Amino acid sequence: MPVTLTERLGSRRWTGVESDSPGVEIDYILTGTSDDGTAKTLVASSTPQTYDGLVRDGIDLEPVWVDTTRGDGQWNATVRYTSRPPTGESEFSFDTTGGTQHITQSLQTVGKYAPGSETPPDFKGAVGVTHDNVEGVDIQVPTYAFSETHYLPIGVVTPAYVGTVFNLTGKVNSAPFKGLAAGECLFMGARGQRRGTEEDWAIAFGFAGSPNRSSITVGEITGIAKKGWEYLWVRYADAKDDAAKRIVKKPIAAYVEKVYEEGNLAGLGIGT
Repeated sequence: MPVTLTERLGSRRWTGVESDSPGVEIDYILTGTSDDGTAKTLVASSTPQTYDGLVRDGIDLEPVWVDTTRGDGQWNATVRYTSRPPTGESEFSFDTTGGTQHITQSLQTVGKYAPGSETPPDFKGAVGVTHDNVEGVDIQVPTYAFSETHYLPIGVVTPAYVGTVFNLTGKVNSAPFKGLAAGECLFMGARGQRRGTEEDWAIAFGFAGSPNRSSITVGEITGIAKKGWEYLWVRYADAKDDAAKRIVKKPIAAYVEKVYEEGNLAGLGIGT
């Protein structure tokens, strides 16, 4: 017996017509089969991927009656279309609300005070100096976090590709990437999900940016250079402050440490 798919009269239900996310549902009646696999295949192959600028986002299928002896039946099918981006498109978002950073060295000491005629010790910019150490302070710093969601064909998202994404997670760009110089972009990882019945994946890639710096000064140490995701720390030692006649903590060395491996982020396949 023939298998047929017929649209119901007045089935096109629209939502959010004047919003940024309109959608429509189209109802069908499918007859001529008792097999749900056949029914699903027919609905998927007989309805368009797009409708009036919207993208097919899913299919619901419900049996009305099924006769397995004759192989006959009737099904109600609903095809949903939404305004999501089609395969090959991408979306971008960013966040510069910032975060906190613990520092032990200020940019500049703008005032020093002591009682009476005493001279305040000069700690060369060290912050929160005690008898034994330099405690430092937590400050608010700008942080550039951004993400890109890409809609990749299913043929691209292979186990080998997922392995590449995994291996690049936690690595810093070895070459310019997304407007950031080598050393400035840290790949935070990705989250992927198959989109309904569509032949693609929605994958959100997360990144964080930190600028490369040069000519950094720490106390009397000058000319320090560090890449964005390298770590700068300072070694302090006791020193005599002749003017204040005190023993002070003074920066005697600065170290730049590589704490993240580098990687070619072009391997993510989302452009550079």
